[in-house]
Amino acid sequence: MPKNRRAAPPHAGGGRADLYGLHAVRALLERHPERVGVVYLAERRDDVRVQQIEQLARAAGRPVRRIEAQALRQRIGAVAHQGVLAEIDPLPPWGEEQLLTALQTAAAPLLLALDGVQDPHNLGACLRTADACGALAVLVPRDRAAHLTAVARKVAAGAAETTPVAVVTNLSRTLQLLKQAGLWVIGADGAASMRADAVDLRGPRVLVLGAEGAGLRQLTRQNCDFLVRLPQLGSVESLNVSVAAGMLLYEALRQRRP
Repeated sequence: MPKNRRAAPPHAGGGRADLYGLHAVRALLERHPERVGVVYLAERRDDVRVQQIEQLARAAGRPVRRIEAQALRQRIGAVAHQGVLAEIDPLPPWGEEQLLTALQTAAAPLLLALDGVQDPHNLGACLRTADACGALAVLVPRDRAAHLTAVARKVAAGAAETTPVAVVTNLSRTLQLLKQAGLWVIGADGAASMRADAVDLRGPRVLVLGAEGAGLRQLTRQNCDFLVRLPQLGSVESLNVSVAAGMLLYEALRQRRP
């Protein structure tokens, strides 16, 4: 393959979202405190990690309120909130136009596209790895796919507030536009003949993974320049999509390191 063929508290309002969990709230306070509103802490949680979040919030001038854990549950349900909740101004989703505009100033952009992944846990995990590997954005279809919920944000541990999610109406059409913009499209398929480490992932690339169980849709597959597989020695038929995305992203990162 050539290196570059194509060079109980009040609910958040006013467009705000709830972000919960120690890691997620702390990450946003450290990176973008201006996007944090009120920080709610459970009354009976006063360990070191909660104290650090309170210190970060107060240092940034963010209001901190202590409330009962039951009030947190009433607001966000029976989830593992860890006694921490923040009202935030979420990172707005990108559309197709914003994505293409961002590509114009990105050097060797790396994108992750999820073809119909419906589990918000998987979306959050993919976002977290995409952020760690320097991906420009994560693409998801508008219909029949997981979008950014409180669960996905929590699993992403702050990455949902730093790595944009581009919501596109037609993923196949968007892949065609990305190819016209100079990106290669690499699809993951367990039955592919080529191994991921045998394909050049250093230039402008889109890594595409299919839905849990179903894999890539046929039209998506047709828009891939190459299909690759991840080497496996065990007997399982396929990997969880977030695990496979992580392995493929880190292979791209390995190849891109100086």
